[in-house]
Amino acid sequence: MELIAFYVLALLIVASAIVVITNRNPVTSAVALAFNLVAIAGVYMVLDAQFIGLLQVIVYAGAIMVLILFVIMLLNLREEEVTSHPAGTFQRVLAPLTSLVFAVVIGRAVWMSSPNAFPDKTDGFGTAASLGRELFTRFYFPFEAISLLLIVAMIGAVLLAKRKVS
Repeated sequence: MELIAFYVLALLIVASAIVVITNRNPVTSAVALAFNLVAIAGVYMVLDAQFIGLLQVIVYAGAIMVLILFVIMLLNLREEEVTSHPAGTFQRVLAPLTSLVFAVVIGRAVWMSSPNAFPDKTDGFGTAASLGRELFTRFYFPFEAISLLLIVAMIGAVLLAKRKVS
């Protein structure tokens, strides 16, 4: 049952990611991204990592998506002029057919190479205590490096925004 739920969520994640990158409307892309983040949280729940799944919903699907929607609203986007390029029948048939063949080949390869069940979990897997223990012992330096990288990125974004305003 877990494996079926995992494959359904994986399909939803891939489908919503495709909507995010192919849709021209930024609000629709943002909603598809929120759906994608919630589906990723569902994968964490299937893997019995409830704490990380809840953090995924609270931090990414909640706070980050609100930030993205505020940026979209502040940009005051206008409709783009759409220039029509009539696609021939060959192009209209070839793109979905190629995508279908690609999906079938990749899906079959993944299905044949995947295990029948997930490995057993250790005691305390996915809890806040086990996550904190791993984060501040084994992954301490990568955690600090990422936090410094995020601070540098925020400072750079503020400096770029200030330069454009002046």
